[in-house]
Amino acid sequence: MADIIIVGAGPAGLSAAIYARRAGMSTTLYEREMYGGQIINTPEIENYPAIAKISGFDFANDLYNQAINLGATLEFDKVTAVSKTDSGFEVALESGRTDTAKAVILAVGASNRHLGIAREDELLGKGISYCATCDGAFYKDKVVAVNGGGNTAVEDAIYLAGIASKVYLIHRRNEFRADEVLVSAAKALPNLEIVTPYVIESLTGEPKLSGVELTNKEDGSKKSVDVDGLFVAIGQEPKTADFKDLITLQGGYIEAGENCRTNVEGIFAAGDARTKKVRQLTTACADGAVAALAAIDYIKLGV
Repeated sequence: MADIIIVGAGPAGLSAAIYARRAGMSTTLYEREMYGGQIINTPEIENYPAIAKISGFDFANDLYNQAINLGATLEFDKVTAVSKTDSGFEVALESGRTDTAKAVILAVGASNRHLGIAREDELLGKGISYCATCDGAFYKDKVVAVNGGGNTAVEDAIYLAGIASKVYLIHRRNEFRADEVLVSAAKALPNLEIVTPYVIESLTGEPKLSGVELTNKEDGSKKSVDVDGLFVAIGQEPKTADFKDLITLQGGYIEAGENCRTNVEGIFAAGDARTKKVRQLTTACADGAVAALAAIDYIKLGV
């Protein structure tokens, strides 16, 4: 039996492993794909304190090496279920195996919803981004577009308007789901243009993005918009489906506060799958530390 099992080896999970091992806890991480999470797809990170610039892959690799060198174990297998036992928890694995631990940290992350159009993956990091606060600085005095109609999309557009020379906010409906106060603030910005009701049909540019082709949802008319960058903000999908009968979810996200404690004693949540407003690399790593320390207190003190 391990002291702590961590589900997910992204920045939150790896950070939790570092803190757990430094406290002497036997720690096993389970990851279904590649360690590092979404951050490995980020060409450059420039907003992590004390690190001026680093690639997402290098950052993830450094985290991984630090955790492994401290004695954490990483297994490439998917956790399909977690159940409470008399002595702790049992996790069921896709391979058919099981494992046990005294505490569990769910750091399963979330994936950005994609437009689902040709060349979207190809242009990731070459004009396509899913995080305005991460990548907005690369588009200073350039022309960008934001796609989406919720609070995140409108907030991203407002944020980018302070960096870029021009921002197009593209939404498939005339009405926004975002709060009216945000929509009003966006409409008041002189360099922000709202483009509705349009959907993005295709992407242009080689080898970098240079424009988007749009179709009007009402009359079918077409238009082209030249942009240097496109920020897709149409939501995220937390990877929590396997745990919906175990813990309380809110809109698919694990209900847990800043203490990272779920409604089940001994199970903690960290990273993008947790209910919170800000989902950044720094907050993921912070969650990992908080969740690990909370798990350690639970194991040692029963609190």
